[in-house]
Amino acid sequence: MTFPTRTRTRTRTDYVEDVAPGDGALPPRAWYASSDARSLSLNGSWRLRVSGTADAEDDSFAAQGYDAGDWAEVPVPGHWVLQGHGSPAYTNHLYPFPVDPPRVPTENPTGDHLRVFDLPADWPDLAEGGAVLRFDGVESCARVWLNGTELGTFKGSRLPHEFAVGHLLKPAGNVLAVRVHQWSSGSYLEDQDQWWLPGIFRDVTLLHRPAGSALDFFVLAAYDHVSGEGTLRVDSDVAGRVTVPELGIDTATGEPVTVPVEPWSAEVPRLYDGVLATEGERIPLRVGFRTVELSDGLIKVNGRAVLFKGVNRHEWHPRHGRALDPATMREDVLLMKRHNVNAVRTSHYPPHPAFLDLCDELGLWVIDECDLETHGFTEQAWRDNPVDDDRWTPALLDRAARMVERDKNHPSVVMWSLGNEAGTGRGLTAMAEWIRGRDSSRLVHYEGDPDCRDTDVYSRMYAGHAEVERIGRGLDGGNLKRRRLPFILCEYAHAMGNGPGGLADYQRLFETYDRLQGAFVWEWIDHGIEDQRFGYAYGGDFGEELHDGNFVCDGLLFPDRRPSPGLVEYKKVIEPVAVEGDGTGGSVRVTNKYDFADLSALAFTWSYEVNGEPVESGALTVPALAPGESAEVKLPEPPVATAAGEAHWTVRAELAADAPWAPRGHVVAWGQFAVSPRRAPSVASTARPVPGDGLITLGPASFDTRTGALRAVGPVAVDGLRLDLWRATTDNDDGAAWQTDTRYGPLWRRLGLHRMRHRLDAVEPGEDALTVRTRVAPAACEIGLSTVYRWTSDGERLRLAVSVRPEGDWTVPLPRLGIRFALPAADRVQWYGGGPGEAYPDSRTASLIGRWQSTVDELQTPYVRPQENGARADVRWAELGGLRIEGDPEFFLTARRWTTEHLDAAAHRTDLAPGGAVWVNLDHRQHGLGSQSCGPGPLPRYHLRAEPAAFSFVFSQAGWPSPASER
Repeated sequence: MTFPTRTRTRTRTDYVEDVAPGDGALPPRAWYASSDARSLSLNGSWRLRVSGTADAEDDSFAAQGYDAGDWAEVPVPGHWVLQGHGSPAYTNHLYPFPVDPPRVPTENPTGDHLRVFDLPADWPDLAEGGAVLRFDGVESCARVWLNGTELGTFKGSRLPHEFAVGHLLKPAGNVLAVRVHQWSSGSYLEDQDQWWLPGIFRDVTLLHRPAGSALDFFVLAAYDHVSGEGTLRVDSDVAGRVTVPELGIDTATGEPVTVPVEPWSAEVPRLYDGVLATEGERIPLRVGFRTVELSDGLIKVNGRAVLFKGVNRHEWHPRHGRALDPATMREDVLLMKRHNVNAVRTSHYPPHPAFLDLCDELGLWVIDECDLETHGFTEQAWRDNPVDDDRWTPALLDRAARMVERDKNHPSVVMWSLGNEAGTGRGLTAMAEWIRGRDSSRLVHYEGDPDCRDTDVYSRMYAGHAEVERIGRGLDGGNLKRRRLPFILCEYAHAMGNGPGGLADYQRLFETYDRLQGAFVWEWIDHGIEDQRFGYAYGGDFGEELHDGNFVCDGLLFPDRRPSPGLVEYKKVIEPVAVEGDGTGGSVRVTNKYDFADLSALAFTWSYEVNGEPVESGALTVPALAPGESAEVKLPEPPVATAAGEAHWTVRAELAADAPWAPRGHVVAWGQFAVSPRRAPSVASTARPVPGDGLITLGPASFDTRTGALRAVGPVAVDGLRLDLWRATTDNDDGAAWQTDTRYGPLWRRLGLHRMRHRLDAVEPGEDALTVRTRVAPAACEIGLSTVYRWTSDGERLRLAVSVRPEGDWTVPLPRLGIRFALPAADRVQWYGGGPGEAYPDSRTASLIGRWQSTVDELQTPYVRPQENGARADVRWAELGGLRIEGDPEFFLTARRWTTEHLDAAAHRTDLAPGGAVWVNLDHRQHGLGSQSCGPGPLPRYHLRAEPAAFSFVFSQAGWPSPASER
């Protein structure tokens, strides 16, 4: 018996490994959101079939009439590995396949996509004009058919590609077929420290092109800061007219017009509505007049030097990956503006084009970065790097052109970036030369150019404070050209886990030295993937062969776009208004730190607080200071007949009216100044220890007779009170394996600071005190801490004085120094001190002294990888679990439903389960944070050195609310 066999035509795959950028696509052109020409979104439900190799299936699926009824249905835009078909993979810079350019593995997941669509009934007659099919983003390589006719192939995942399709359209039953390969020669150019996520992840659109419609056009809108005039010229491939009614402009394309205008800046994003009208199309324009130049060794816009207070922004959504909707993009820009961010580097590829519309509208400086990174070649000392191989230069130029042509009409874009971490080579030089020839109105950036051969700015990553200061002072090395260029940190303050620390120290340098024109925090958002197993997944959670763990979670936003404490700190550090004073002179000094805007949009208020409680408040009259101006502003007289206690002035600068990015009353900046000092708590030693049956009582407290351990304060049980040095190491404590600087997290573990032993040396009841002497030390080391606990009481309150003396040769700082204990239960927490969020020694600028309330659960900061978190700084007193605790001096407060050891062992949030107690840490000091996960560690002044220390706490029963003397 014989059986019929199916004949399969082998598909072609030569384009996958071809270094050419593709074939069949139209020349790149300017993007615009809309016109009066019809368009049809092809986003929505598509059919998908995923195969394991590039040639597993033939091309028959592209033919009309093909039955894909048994294929999966997935939404486009999207990534199939986030839609149940395969798994995502994360690497920082290692290629997840053998490095043999331009070859890629045989195992090459390939997604065949099908979409059948009809033209709307009011679509223009197919004989009138033409049509263009536009793909805004496909990773990493695509081959396209319409109605059985192949249109072409393309690479360049984060770049637009268009195909002429008017001659192929029909009124109904159009079949669009797209074959997408995860790996291609283009993958070697896209090694950008992110998840590898194949798919059609940006919009797919059909655009009608009427006869005489616009092709490409270039809006050139310069501003002369001397005359106050703007010059507009719109160059268009198709002749037409340009009108800007508000300015009285009505001129032919290609013709310049000069008129008085208000300039565009990130602070005052003035846009004028206009129209480009050709014979067949009317395109709305949003024109912003501004001039970018390199002058006097500085980056200047409209004649003024700018200071970038920026972030690096990857596109990310925890469920949809890099497929972002307009609402998410707007949320990003609004969050940036509300946190005083004024600039964004589109790391490391051009963003969705609609994002740049938002930057134009709401005001952000943009470094637009090309879709290029070849970082993995560093593993072979950059050998065979495509950017220094002439065969790849056409692909590099194609990527540069598609970025520049798409985005050239955005006033927000002030610099073109050639890419990121791609070494050096002839291809980059060719890109820079092409860009300058096409657009001389912007500067060229590239961090990986140490001699600044191809760039207009000296750019670095993660330089430490001392080196940045030397650069600011002009004491850096390098060639003469580089030393005459402005400097930016295109990446700094690696925001991975708890941190970054040291932001305020950097900002002081930027504001001191003109050459230092700011920096961009790495990065905007954690790339955690929503996952039922872990809360949010990171590298390695999907069984990747190679991965870089949670290095992909290094943002100022958590994956769900909640601001982290790092973003709150950054907002305070970069606030555009400085309010300074000593609180006792009767005035404050207000300085306008904007580059362009005066202070007329802000209203100032004052508040007078005693013991953290507002006593009186009012409006403060501040002149509309011009950029860079300062004024001494008189405060009102302090309120009379106020309760005695620690007093503060707090002055806030708020939006005086609704702004496009925040409502009236939004706080832009604030300053706080002490008026009178705090009175330290004191307890008279009038009670004496009384031995009993297994317990010693002292005032309201009871202690274990044998060990001297505190058992209770009044009715509140207390367990395990002892000196504590260990914290669950942060990503910045642990540092990065490639760093040569000392990484204290691993060193602390090698010394055994996470497993300290507590030796009891003596329990000494005395006439007016109970003294417990101990030695705290790790096994296998001679180092230790001689620790004395001295307990006294006045009969109602209990005072603990702790004295610590290091023994042995301590060569490392301590993680923390304080006491910890367990309470049987606690929920609500009230404290007087720094808040409302967490703070650490080098990340406490945003900590405002006041009275705050929370719950134990709300005190936790949900870092994707659990680590030390949640400390409140400068706490005078706290109440929780029935106890009131006062500190001398002020202390750091932490409270959790799990031990530090459990926190330290957890890899994901879901590893943390509440236990039967609440663990409280009262820290005399903490070690700083730094940003050593990919940068410098904490500055020496934030190190917690092992040296003699003394601190005390007073315990009593809590009242809720707090006692009347504190109200």
